[in-house]
Amino acid sequence: MATTQKVTVTLQVEQVESIRALVSAGQAETVSGFVQHAVRLALDDIGGWADMLTEALEHTGGPMTDEERAWADDILGRGAARRGSG
Repeated sequence: MATTQKVTVTLQVEQVESIRALVSAGQAETVSGFVQHAVRLALDDIGGWADMLTEALEHTGGPMTDEERAWADDILGRGAARRGSG
């Protein structure tokens, strides 16, 4: 069974040029390798934030209530967009 899968990703031209420059300079092995590394870091980062949030919630009384979530959405500027999409 294959351990990788080819996908198509659209990037800004400047991003692709920057990645290719890193490869040319020997700072990245390949464009694919650079993108794989970036995705791995992003997934680890998201997992870390989720773990941190879970731990913080455990120490402060459990999951957020609907009211707390609405307050947080308003503070983060997501309230109107979220209410408009639901």
